[in-house]
Amino acid sequence: MRAAALALAVLSLATPAHAETLRFPSSSPTGPTQLMTGTGAAGPEITGTFTAPTTAGRHPAMLIVHGSGGVSDGREHAWARRLNAQGVATLVTDSFRPRGVTSTAEDQSRVPTVAMVANAFAALRMLAARSDVDPARIAIMGFSKGGQVALYTALEPFRRGAGAGELRFASHIAFYPSCALPYIARNVTGAPIAFLMGEVDDYTPAAQCARYVEWFRSRGAPVRSVTYPGGGHGFDAPSAPRYLPNVTTARGCRFDIELEPVRGRRWDDGATIPPERIAGELRDCASRGASFGGHAPSLQRAETDVATIVRETLRR
Repeated sequence: MRAAALALAVLSLATPAHAETLRFPSSSPTGPTQLMTGTGAAGPEITGTFTAPTTAGRHPAMLIVHGSGGVSDGREHAWARRLNAQGVATLVTDSFRPRGVTSTAEDQSRVPTVAMVANAFAALRMLAARSDVDPARIAIMGFSKGGQVALYTALEPFRRGAGAGELRFASHIAFYPSCALPYIARNVTGAPIAFLMGEVDDYTPAAQCARYVEWFRSRGAPVRSVTYPGGGHGFDAPSAPRYLPNVTTARGCRFDIELEPVRGRRWDDGATIPPERIAGELRDCASRGASFGGHAPSLQRAETDVATIVRETLRR
């Protein structure tokens, strides 16, 4: 591992990067129907930190989407630095602060996940228009709530409704996403998808993602699913694991949200949940309290896995 770290440091020195703050308009849909029909209200101007190699030409790029705690230097920007060292441009977006929010950990409705999906596609359009980014080699990476965004941007109804045109993400990397009530659709973009999860995660349990992994595969998407032994939620964070008594978790939920038409479907008996009852069902099955914190062995393995994904999907 010391040799790998040294090689990464040397590469970082060999590929200097330039950072700038970007702003772009977006929308704020409150639910999947508004996202799919493009009827969400105009959102605030979203901000992001864009960092690109200083070498000439069009570069591959990674959109980095934060989790419920917002953007942090120790996770989102740390991953940006790792990717910059591999010659990948990065855009770390902030969907919270432009809306006057610092965290949704205790109330996820403060910024709906579909609003962050809309922000992701707006960022994709902006990146694809840049002269220093290759529009065919833009991937997305997200953490927890952002991990859900990384997965949901692979769903065709959301991509079409968000006005992406012919654009799509080249790959999707989801760190410890919640899979307790996933969105499903008839079609996906077909881009490669990676689930990177922690074995002892009690916030968004890895075991719940097995169904979603197989569902994506059944739709023809190449899927990589990795569960890191000993890793918990936020295994790539710099802080030590700790228990957070007030965070909201959906680990007790057990239903899909179908998009065409919008309705819930229970895992146990297949019964449908009308769209007007989905929010109530979520409130009933949600609970509080979960653990969050870093696990160095899991992070080390994740660094290797992400480097492999970048090589396979962005370095063609």
